[in-house]
Amino acid sequence: MIEIKILGPGCPKCKVTESQVKRAVAELNRNDITVIKVEKIEDIMKFNILSTPALVVNGVIKTIGRVPRTDEIIKFINEVSQ
Repeated sequence: MIEIKILGPGCPKCKVTESQVKRAVAELNRNDITVIKVEKIEDIMKFNILSTPALVVNGVIKTIGRVPRTDEIIKFINEVSQ
């Protein structure tokens, strides 16, 4: 099982990141991936990041403060699948 967390309060970049993640998951056509949107500041602060959006895959922060490309997200998913 793969867990992807999108950390962000709902800003435009956070919404685009969520859309990119959903696009990547759909492209891979996998049902073992859970996508969670973390919007509460208290929960985001637990990751010790200073800017959003951030992308966390299986507990590992992959990107901070930018929108990852779909191919990057697919790469992150494939890395944890091996």
